[in-house]
Amino acid sequence: MHAKDTFLLPRSRLRLTALGMGCAIIGGLYRPTSESEARAGLDGAWELGLRYFDTAPYYGFTLSEHRLGAALRERPRDEYVVSTKVGRLMKPDATVLPGENDWAAPLPFRPMYDYSYDGVLRSHEDSLQRLGLAHIDILFVHDIGRMTHGDKHVHYWKQLTTGGGFKALDELRRGGQVSAIGLGVNESEVVCDSMQEIDLDCTLLAGRYTLLEQASLSPLLDRCERSGNAIVIGGPFNSGVLVGNRKFNYMDAPAEIVQRVEQLEAVCRDFSVPLPAAALQFPMAHPAVVSCIPGGRDVTQLRQNVAWFDMPIPAELWSTLKSRGLIDERAPVPTRAQ
Repeated sequence: MHAKDTFLLPRSRLRLTALGMGCAIIGGLYRPTSESEARAGLDGAWELGLRYFDTAPYYGFTLSEHRLGAALRERPRDEYVVSTKVGRLMKPDATVLPGENDWAAPLPFRPMYDYSYDGVLRSHEDSLQRLGLAHIDILFVHDIGRMTHGDKHVHYWKQLTTGGGFKALDELRRGGQVSAIGLGVNESEVVCDSMQEIDLDCTLLAGRYTLLEQASLSPLLDRCERSGNAIVIGGPFNSGVLVGNRKFNYMDAPAEIVQRVEQLEAVCRDFSVPLPAAALQFPMAHPAVVSCIPGGRDVTQLRQNVAWFDMPIPAELWSTLKSRGLIDERAPVPTRAQ
């Protein structure tokens, strides 16, 4: 398997490159990203053969969508796939400050949760205008679930169900305004719940099926494989702890996670394999998975991601990780043929 290889979404005619680009970083996640840096990163991704780009209104409080659209509008529309998200409407607010919600230099818009029928349609239309595109390929429901909303989850879940949010998504799909719909979430239980309500084409699952975590293997990934709900792996480095920044789930990594990462790294070192290479390649072995979208702040990082993704890894590394209990024994692992 190579970064430029493409995989078909079973329930749609879309094909995603095995390695895509997550565009939170060009929205200024954790530290500012200049216009020139963002554009160089996007142009570099294109030159490297990446053709799947994921963004959201929330990233940089609309900044990421603006920047991505400006770069993509110069490219042939049939040569790339773009996904964005619904669930937050962005309201003008001059009081927005640098650093809010970890966005270093957000635009003056404040996110307001809205998963209702009207909210979904409005969010979709607003994203089209920010991107400057006539069509969005994949539309994800962003950050629905108890981990995000706590006690308010039931309220927002009702907006999606009885409030018509899922209905709006289905209408957009049936009408051809979008090619595929799904969820973009950091938790797996809500994906199973959503699959009881609507047929999903694709789910962006961030941080829940990685070299560190495989709890979502069953029932979620098993069920997704059977139903054709293709999985895009977001957060393959678990917020960065697998590339050495000690962040896990957007927070400082707890001691037990740091210890597990050190154990994974020790095995990789024995086989002369960089830990990030194993982290990028591992989730792609599951038959439900069609793409992996790490971020890239600049062309150097993007080139490094591609090199890690394409690097040969001996089968013995995976068997050693399993024998030491560092990855689930049920997890499919990459083969050289892949």
